[in-house]
Amino acid sequence: MTTQQDLPAGTDAQVAITLDSCCKEDAHAVLAALHASFPSDRSPEDVPAEPQGGPPIIWTATFDVSRTLGLARPGRLTEPVVITAQGGYHAVDRLREALTEAFSVRVVGTSAGDQEEEVRLRLESPAAA
Repeated sequence: MTTQQDLPAGTDAQVAITLDSCCKEDAHAVLAALHASFPSDRSPEDVPAEPQGGPPIIWTATFDVSRTLGLARPGRLTEPVVITAQGGYHAVDRLREALTEAFSVRVVGTSAGDQEEEVRLRLESPAAA
């Protein structure tokens, strides 16, 4: 991740992410990569789980990208994962940049607003991983 200037703390630095349609192992890999980079409303020990025979699971978390804790190591996914990230423009860019340390990242959709955006990112295991 480049040494981008930290953002001021506050709601402008909050990014809410949603993962769905993926297995718990892939959800854990994505959340672990983000926990390595940013503080969150969820504990890093809060590992995704799937109830037996239940409905599809949606995993969510909010990350404060105002300061960087560290860099994520390259991650391994069993299949491509699409996540939705919603927050301020600079905050979403910082989150996307952090994910590129662990995965191959491609923007597959955006919805822009006045103060924030929603971005769909497709994550894959890095080619060298």
